[in-house]
Amino acid sequence: MPERNDAALEFLLTRRSRPAKTLTGPGPMRDELMPILTAAARTPDHGKLEPWRFIVVEKPALERLGHQVTARGEALGIDPAKITKERHAYDTSPLAVVVVESPKASDKVPAIEQTYSAGAACLALLNAALASGWGANWLSGWASLDRDFIRDGFGLEDHESVAGILHIGTQTVAPPERPRPDVDAITQWIKD
Repeated sequence: MPERNDAALEFLLTRRSRPAKTLTGPGPMRDELMPILTAAARTPDHGKLEPWRFIVVEKPALERLGHQVTARGEALGIDPAKITKERHAYDTSPLAVVVVESPKASDKVPAIEQTYSAGAACLALLNAALASGWGANWLSGWASLDRDFIRDGFGLEDHESVAGILHIGTQTVAPPERPRPDVDAITQWIKD
């Protein structure tokens, strides 16, 4: 029988993201964030391509990005309520980590596997932040899909995209448990 890690399993069975609107400062300092980033970098990565990278966005940059969200949203004619909602995450977050999908040319590793690896890095980052005692939430939103915003705001190259934005801070309230998938209903067993 394999050796169990009951604490890790219990964490995974009970983990719960903290809504970004319930996060406040302080956020993790650099020395507190480095183990979280290190854990996220241990994500599955077929071919060792590192098809992702991290951008740590501190409070002054979040404020600048909030202004850019408003300007870009207005330029695109986005509903003001959607602009306000998007900007709120930047205005209230004490710190964010942008996981950038940065695919590499490979004859062996299809682009879709690299995309999945970037998504896995997001989840690993989220879980590492939560396991470290921080509140954390994985968000994206319309601005993270806008080429002009991600180029001007984050400095992304044309071949790169935002896999996720992880907001990390001090949790003010724990959210109530929400309904989870019925695992029996979504699982198929093949015996023969």
